[in-house]
Amino acid sequence: MNGVLNEQTSIYLQIAQMIENDILRGIYLEEEQVPSTNELARVFRINPATAAKGVNLLVDEAILYKKRGIGMFVSTGAVVAIRQKRKAAFYQDFVKTLVSEATNLEIDKNELLEMIQKAQNEQ
Repeated sequence: MNGVLNEQTSIYLQIAQMIENDILRGIYLEEEQVPSTNELARVFRINPATAAKGVNLLVDEAILYKKRGIGMFVSTGAVVAIRQKRKAAFYQDFVKTLVSEATNLEIDKNELLEMIQKAQNEQ
């Protein structure tokens, strides 16, 4: 697990997002164990309760599950669940804002699509 914590977002949310990112990248596969809260606390030099809060958030979302006495594991279907959750957030946080601003600037659908395609080609 790699990443750098910042002060812009709650630490536990950053921990959850880092684990999600590692699952999406295939670092942790379905049914594979993820680092313990103590390992996360040690790596990021945070309180174990904060690390646990991030991990428990993913348990509540059924991204991770606990094997009693062994640790936390990636749930079957976690990749699909993470993508669905993030696509919904992307739509809400970015697409709706983009369309609203395009409307304000009188950018029609075709021009907006051209802009998006141009941006994709620049990647």
